Amino acid sequence: MKTKIKHIITLLLTILLLLSCAACGQTRTEQPEDTGDKDQYMTDPIPEGKPTPVEPQDTTVDTTTTHTCTFSISCETILDNMDKCVENKKFLVPADGIVFPATEVEFSEGESVFDVLQRVCRDNAIHMESNWTPMYNSAYVEGINNLYEFDVGSLSGWMYNVNGWYPNYGCGVYYVKPGEVIEWNYTCDLGLDLDGGWWEGAQDWKDNHD
Repeated sequence: MKTKIKHIITLLLTILLLLSCAACGQTRTEQPEDTGDKDQYMTDPIPEGKPTPVEPQDTTVDTTTTHTCTFSISCETILDNMDKCVENKKFLVPADGIVFPATEVEFSEGESVFDVLQRVCRDNAIHMESNWTPMYNSAYVEGINNLYEFDVGSLSGWMYNVNGWYPNYGCGVYYVKPGEVIEWNYTCDLGLDLDGGWWEGAQDWKDNHD
């Protein structure tokens, strides 16, 4: 059950989210021929007008060219679900739920959301743990600030949002553009408790997997 939820939340990965831990560099497995509208990662089509993922091998980071974006990390949803939170993790939840407030940060041309997350956490001494997910050719973020997936119930974990949209592909293949607003939010309910929604089929999936 947890493994299924891990892959659903990943997409990202989110999704997910967000999710299987494996060594980097493995070869992707063949997908079934009948995949409908799903892409090579078996996720739903990218909504019209939204950016498509860029494979890590198809981009180069140019450290001589820098831009800025707005970046934040929040676990505010846990405040309304403290009764579900693992007891020895409750003290890690900030009083206001904000792990890192919305801040303008620099990034280099060609960097991904995951690259920026790594640097923000490193520069601000914020714990972060991730694993590479070959199935999605991207990183999956398991925990931030020592708050991990499943710490607040079986549908909980970290998800990222760019300009109000929760991409249905991994943070390692979303390449940041100048001025974008990036949020890392903790969900306690498969993304249904986050503004902006996420996956329109989340409620149906949840109803069928209780």
